Amino acid sequence: MMMLLLRRTTGIKLYHFDFNFIWSNNLIITCSSFKNFSFSSSNGFPPSSSESHGKVAFFQKHNNGENESENENGILRKVDGVRHGGTQLVDEMCCVFEGCPPWGPALENALLTSCCGQKLQPEEVIGVLRRLKDVNSALNFLRWSQPHTNQPHCPEVYNSLLMLMARTRNFDCLDQIFEQMSTAGIGPSNTASLDLVVTCIKSQKLRQAFDVIQTMRKFKFRPAFSAYTSLIGALSAVPEFNLMLTLFHQMQDLGYEVSVHLFTTLIRVVARDGRVDAALSLLDEMKSNFLSADVVLYNVCIDCFGKAGKVDMAWKFFHEMKAHGITPDEVTYTSMIGVLCKAERLDEAVELFEQMDLNRTAPCAYAYNTMIMGYGLAGKFDEAYSLLERQKRKGCIPSVVAYNGILTCLGKKGRVEEALRIFEEMKKDAVPNFPTYNILIDMLCKEGNLEDALRVRDAMEKAGMYPNVRTVNIMIDRLCKAQKLDEACSIFEGMDHKVCQPDEVTFCSLIEGLGRHGQVDRAYRLYEMMLDSDKIPNAVVYTSLIRNFFKWGRKEDGHKIYKEMVNKGCSPDLTLLNTYMDCVFKAGETEKGRALFKEIKNQGYNPDVRSYSILIHGLIKAGFANETYKLFYEMKEQGCVLDTRAYNTVIDGFCKCGKVNKAYQLLEEMKTKGHQPTVVTYGSVIDGLAKIDRLDEAYMLFEEAKKRGVELNVVIYSSLIDGFGKVGKVDEAYLIMDEMMQQGLMPNVYTWNCMLDALVKAREINEAIVCFQKMKDLNCAPNLFTYSILINGLCGIRKFNKAFVYWQEMQKLGIKPNAVVYTTMISGLAKAGNITDATELFKRFKASGGIPDSASYNNMITGLSNADKAMDAYSLFEETRLKGFEIHAKTLVILLGALNKAGCIEQEGIVGAVLKEMAKSEHASRSWQL
Repeated sequence: MMMLLLRRTTGIKLYHFDFNFIWSNNLIITCSSFKNFSFSSSNGFPPSSSESHGKVAFFQKHNNGENESENENGILRKVDGVRHGGTQLVDEMCCVFEGCPPWGPALENALLTSCCGQKLQPEEVIGVLRRLKDVNSALNFLRWSQPHTNQPHCPEVYNSLLMLMARTRNFDCLDQIFEQMSTAGIGPSNTASLDLVVTCIKSQKLRQAFDVIQTMRKFKFRPAFSAYTSLIGALSAVPEFNLMLTLFHQMQDLGYEVSVHLFTTLIRVVARDGRVDAALSLLDEMKSNFLSADVVLYNVCIDCFGKAGKVDMAWKFFHEMKAHGITPDEVTYTSMIGVLCKAERLDEAVELFEQMDLNRTAPCAYAYNTMIMGYGLAGKFDEAYSLLERQKRKGCIPSVVAYNGILTCLGKKGRVEEALRIFEEMKKDAVPNFPTYNILIDMLCKEGNLEDALRVRDAMEKAGMYPNVRTVNIMIDRLCKAQKLDEACSIFEGMDHKVCQPDEVTFCSLIEGLGRHGQVDRAYRLYEMMLDSDKIPNAVVYTSLIRNFFKWGRKEDGHKIYKEMVNKGCSPDLTLLNTYMDCVFKAGETEKGRALFKEIKNQGYNPDVRSYSILIHGLIKAGFANETYKLFYEMKEQGCVLDTRAYNTVIDGFCKCGKVNKAYQLLEEMKTKGHQPTVVTYGSVIDGLAKIDRLDEAYMLFEEAKKRGVELNVVIYSSLIDGFGKVGKVDEAYLIMDEMMQQGLMPNVYTWNCMLDALVKAREINEAIVCFQKMKDLNCAPNLFTYSILINGLCGIRKFNKAFVYWQEMQKLGIKPNAVVYTTMISGLAKAGNITDATELFKRFKASGGIPDSASYNNMITGLSNADKAMDAYSLFEETRLKGFEIHAKTLVILLGALNKAGCIEQEGIVGAVLKEMAKSEHASRSWQL
C-alpha cells in the first residue's frame, strides 16, 4: 500500500493505493485499488508526518478536486481540458520518459494524458527533444507528436533532434532523418551541422565526420562553413589530403569564399608530404581566385618545401615575398636558415643569418638557436661556441634549447667527452632540463657506457628531476642497439614500478632488441609479462615478434603469433601486414604471400607502394617475374607513387621476364621523377641487357653509372664478365675482371665461374686451369658449378684423366656432385677406357637415386665392350632398352663385335636383330622423305 499526495494551490489531495507501476510528477498512476482523501492546508503542505508515514508524497495544483476524476481502470486523468502548457508540460513529458518502461502503448497513453488531448505546440516538442538523452526515444516521440501538433514539424524540431544525435554520438538514423527533412523542404541549421561534425572530430572519428558531410550533400543540404573548416583543420593533423581536397572543392562548389588561411592549411599538408606538384597547383588556384599570399603562407611554403628537400623552391618563395613587398619576419628568416642548414648549404645559411642580425639591437634567440644547431650538424663546433659567446655579448643569455642543440650534435658525432664538458659549462647560463639529461643518457648508452649513463641519471635525481619512463625507454632502446642486452634487461628489471611503470614503448623496445639478436624466446616471455601487467600489445609489438621469429628460422612460431594477435582482437595495421607478407615470401611460401596481399584489402587498407614492392619481389624470387607487368600497372592505377625501392623491384622484374626495353624506359622515368638510380637499378638493367647480348648498351650504362658516382659492386662486374664471356669476348671479360680488382673489389665464386665458363667455351682449358688456381690462391672456395665447368671442359677435349683428378678433389672437399657432373664424368672415363672407375661411378650414381642419361648408357656399353666385358655390356644394353633410352648404331656395332669375340651367340643374335630393325627403320624414313 502507498499514499500519494497531490499538491495544488489551495490544498492537497491524498490518494491511497496499491500499484502496478507509479508515474511521478503529476501524471499517471495505474492502480488495482484507489481511495480518495481530501484535506486543506493554509501553507500548502500536508499535515503532520504521522499522517503520511510510509507514504509517497507528491504535490500537484488543483481546484478542490473539480478537474480530477478516476476512470474505470483506476487511471488518474485530467478533465475539462485543463492542462499546463509551456515549461511545466515539457517537465511532465520528460518525467514520463524517465520513469516509464521502453516505448509502447502505456508510454504513449501517459504522454497523451499529460497534454489532455490538446494539440502540442512546436516549442513544447522542441523542449522535450532538447532534454531527452536517447535517440530512439526521440525518434519515437517525433513520430508520435506529428499528429498531435497543428502543423508540420518546424526546422527547429529537426535541428533539436540532430543536436541530440550529436550529443549522444548516435548517427544510425541520420539518413532517415535527413530524408524526412529533405521531403519537408527543411535543411539542418549551421549549428546542427557543425555539432554533428565537431562531435565526430572530438571522438577522433574523422572519416565519420567526412561521411556526415557527404550525407548532407547527398540530400542537397548546405553544411555550415565552419563544419567544413573544422574538419579540414582536423584532417590536416592526420594528414588526409585527398579528403581535405574533396571538402575544399565542395566548399567552392557551394559558393563559400575560401580564404588564404584555408589554402595555407592545404598547402602545408601536401608540401610536407613532398607532393610538390599538388602544392604548386593549389598556389596557382589561389592566385586565380585573386587572393594574395601573406607572410604566414610564405613562411609555410618555405618551411614545408624546405623540409621536403626542395631547397631551391624555398629560396624562390623567400625572394618572391620580398619582391611583392612583404617583409620577412623572424619566422621567415629562421625557417629559411634551418632549411639551408639541413641541406648542408651552410655558407648561404650564415650569409642570411648575418643579414638578419645586422641591424637588430636584440638578437633573435630562435634564429641563434637554429644557426647554432646548423653549425653543430656540420661539425663546426668552434663556430657554434663562438655564436654562443656573441649572443651573450649582445645581452641575451643562451637558453637551454641552444645548449641542447649543441649536445645533440656532439652526440651524433660521437664526441661524448666534449658533450660532458659543455654540460658542465651550460650550468652557468641555463638550468638543464629533462631533454638535457635524456640527450646525455642517450649518447652514453649508444656508446655502451652504462656506468656513466647511470651517473647522469643519479645527477638528474639530485637535481630534483626523477627519471621518467621516457628516460628509461631511451636507455633500454640504445643499449639494445649497442647489443648490450643484459644491461638493457637489468635496467628494465630495476624499474621501481611504484614511481615509473614501463609503458608499451618500454616493452616494445626490449622485445625488438632481444628478438633482433636472436633471443626470441626471451622476447616472447617479455610479451607474456606485458600481457600479465595489463598492457595491451599493439601492432608494433606483434610486428617485431613476427619478423624476428621468421628471421631466425622459426616460421611456424611466426604464424602462431599472427593467429594469437587476431584471437586477442588486435587489428593488424598496414605495416604489420606488409612485414608479415615479406617474411612469408622470404620463407618460400608464395601462395601464402599472395593470400596476405588479398588480406590487406580485406582488412580495409589500400595496398601501398611497399605492399606492391614486396609482392612483386616475392613473385620474382619464386619464378613468377612475368606477373610484374600486370602488378606494375595495377599499382599505378591505385595512385601509388613509386619510390626508389619500388622502381628497383619493378625494373628487376621486367629484366627477369625479358622486358628489358620496358625496364630501360623505367630507368629513364626514374631519373626524370627525381629518383637517383642506385647500384641495384643499374645492376638489374645491365644484367638484363647482357643476358640478351646487348653488350654495347650494357657497357654504356656501366660507364654512366661510374660517371654518376654510383659505387659499383661485384654483381655488376660479374654480369658484364658473364655477358662478354658467353659471346666469346674473353679479352673484354678479362679487362672487366682486372678493373674490378683494381677498384678493390674481390671476385666472388660467381664471378670466377663466369670467367672459367668463358675460357672453357673458348677452348682455352689451360688458361681456365690457371684461372682456377688463382681463384684458390685468393681464398675463394670453388663450388659445385666451378668443378662442373672444369670437368666438362676437360672431358670436352678428351682429357678425361685430368677431369677425374678434379672429380676426386671435389669429393675430398665434401662437394656432392649433381646429375650433370656424374654423367659427364662417367662418359669421360668410359671413353678414356678407364672402365673400372667408370663402372664404380655408374653404380654409385644409381645407388644415390640418380638417373643416368642416354649418353651415359651408350658410353658405358662402348667402354665395357672395348674392355672385353661383353656380357656386362649386354646387361647394360638390356637395361637401356627397358628404360626406353636410345641406343646409337655405333654402340650396337661395337657391342656386336665384343659378343662375337666372346662367343656369346644368342646375345649376338639379339643385338644383330635390333641393329637390322634400326637399319630398316632409317631406310624407310629416308624413302618417305624422298
